[in-house]
Amino acid sequence: MNCDLFKDKTLMITGGTGSFGSTVLKHFLDSDLKEIRIFSRDEKKQDDMRHQLQAEHPEYASKVKFYIGNVRDMRSVQDAMPGVDFIFHAAALKQVPSCEFFPMEAVRTNVEG
Repeated sequence: MNCDLFKDKTLMITGGTGSFGSTVLKHFLDSDLKEIRIFSRDEKKQDDMRHQLQAEHPEYASKVKFYIGNVRDMRSVQDAMPGVDFIFHAAALKQVPSCEFFPMEAVRTNVEG
C-alpha cells in the first residue's frame, strides 16, 4: 500500500498483537510508512510477533517497533505517542459474552481506551 499520505509517517496500532491488529500490520508492512508501532499489553505476543516478523519478513523488521502498554492507562499511551502521525485503534474486547457480562470493561477498553 503506497500512498503519499503515509510517506515517511509513523503509524501506531493499539492492540497490534491481536487478531485484528496483526492483520492491520500485514496490510501496512509494504507501505511507505517510516515506522509502525505495535502497542499492546501482552509482551509474549509481542515477542512472538517480533520473531515471526524477523523470520517471514526480515526486510520490514526494522520498521516495526514494539511498545508495552494498556489503552486504559493514558500515561502509557502518551509515552508511546511522540512522533506518531496516525493511530489505528484495534485494541478491543471483542467476545460478545465477555462484553455482555462485563459491559463497563468493554466500554473502558473499546470506547474510552
